[in-house]
Amino acid sequence: MSFNDELVSRFEQMAQMLELTGANPFRVNAHARAARVIDDLTTDLESIAGDAKALIAIPGIGKGIAEKIGEYARTGAIGEHLDLLAQVPPGVVRMLEVPGLGPKKVGQLWKDLGVEDIEGLKRVIEDGSILGLARMGAKTVENIRASIAFLETSGTRLHIGIAMPIAEAIVDRMEGIKGVTRVAYAGSLRRGRETIGDIDILVTTSDPDGAREAFVAMEGVTEVLAKGASKSSVRLSLGEREHSRWGSDGGAGGVQVDLRVVPEASWGAALMYFSGSKEHNVRLRERAQKQGLTLNEYGLYPDDGQSEPPQKRGIKAKAGKTEESVYTALGLVWVPPEIREDRGELALAETPRLVEVGDIRAELHAHTTASDGSMSLEELVGEAKRRKFHTIAVTDHSKNSAQAGGLDEARLREQRAQIEALRETTTGIEILCGSEVDILGDGSLDFDDEVLAGLDVVVASAHVALGQEASKATARLIRAIENPFVHIIGHPTGRLVGRRKGLEPAMDEIIACALEHDVALEINAHWMRLDLRDTHVRAAVEAGATIAIDCDDHQTADFDNLRYGVLTGRRGWLTPELCINTWPKAKLHKWLRSRRG
Repeated sequence: MSFNDELVSRFEQMAQMLELTGANPFRVNAHARAARVIDDLTTDLESIAGDAKALIAIPGIGKGIAEKIGEYARTGAIGEHLDLLAQVPPGVVRMLEVPGLGPKKVGQLWKDLGVEDIEGLKRVIEDGSILGLARMGAKTVENIRASIAFLETSGTRLHIGIAMPIAEAIVDRMEGIKGVTRVAYAGSLRRGRETIGDIDILVTTSDPDGAREAFVAMEGVTEVLAKGASKSSVRLSLGEREHSRWGSDGGAGGVQVDLRVVPEASWGAALMYFSGSKEHNVRLRERAQKQGLTLNEYGLYPDDGQSEPPQKRGIKAKAGKTEESVYTALGLVWVPPEIREDRGELALAETPRLVEVGDIRAELHAHTTASDGSMSLEELVGEAKRRKFHTIAVTDHSKNSAQAGGLDEARLREQRAQIEALRETTTGIEILCGSEVDILGDGSLDFDDEVLAGLDVVVASAHVALGQEASKATARLIRAIENPFVHIIGHPTGRLVGRRKGLEPAMDEIIACALEHDVALEINAHWMRLDLRDTHVRAAVEAGATIAIDCDDHQTADFDNLRYGVLTGRRGWLTPELCINTWPKAKLHKWLRSRRG
């Protein structure tokens, strides 16, 4: 675990424990924000941990946090963190993972009933003593019981590639229900997060009862958790297709889906509120308060100091029907959902033009049956042409990836001949002969320069030794970038979301080197990779480095993963100009040739 990761873990724990012990919300938020800021950094803080001024210069890190970072660098521990660990049993923090149990309820269970872990929570549910707590009715307790069972059978966030098709199917179903006028999914899924905890669906309808009944009666519903006037919740099982895609990581407990029935006049405010992020919403509410307004999921209202919500008192909202109207009323430009993460988006002077799926015109990382793909050369080219790409690059594995059927020099020459023959009979698309060349442990490449020079495109990727220490990983990738025949660094860290951490190089050094040598860094669009991750993309964009969004196609369906790569790019504020896959054919091919001197 890197120094940054160790800090993130400790500050996240401190924020949770501070909240459980009833600390000042400012202290809670300061530690939570520090964890988010450090997690987003591409610079290893260990190198500047002794320089308080350099630490404080990082937005989101104040004097107190800087002192704790320095303390951790010197001693390997943070005194306040150790004190909190002594106060809060680890099992109490674990209870926060139970869906529906927030810090207030967990603190209540711990302080009033002495519950210190999930087993203790089960006991107070079984003996009924939990019912003696304030605002803890039988229905609430039953929901907690179901949530514990869900945690124990699943306990893992869903990948976006699993969650999004489910959400889209629910939206399609709800759109067909009589009386429903608007439907959308919200939450972290709408923001394009790589994993999600549950699925939020919003509807407006002239028949709330009909919408609610249709929702709880959906195919795949295993349990109805709640069915109220404005909110209903169900547990939805994953189908066979989702189980097979999920593999051994979990998901057996299904996923919780919440339906919220929203007034038409509040659609925009509700969509904004339930899309989040929490941190973005806090900033919006703070801005509203400074303007003498109050913002909630029903709209933006004058703040008259009354405790009862304004919508319940018949106060007319200043804005709320659309998201745009709320942002405008607050003196802000509309912010795309993917960048609502409290990372400077509210300072934008205009809405950024972020990359879109329709901008992508080339696929530069694809495999055929010559290595580990399931498409023939002809099928790959045909699918790319069907999707109206102007360029498709054939990049089968190199010889070091023997387990993937990697090509040696002789087979690569044979493939080149096949590609050249296919070019003679194919119109409307350019076919490039390339290779996904292994970056070996020392940074050298699997083919020598003479072979690389004969390829139209070289995607250099690390597939082995992914547990290297950071300094070696950094030197390894830099050596590959410096090779004059490399165009793209494929899935730069080699991570698999939720399964494998991959390399942890100094990404600021990698980005600077890529910019210097005009090498593109890839967002591998497969939802199990999404590598580069969003924070790395943001750093690359700020530096002016180019990005490739590729699907790493092995089968026809992999082309559909493009949207996940684009969402990751958007989360990193990627514009079309910096994404080489959006470039016109002439510009792209000129750039590819320029890497040949």
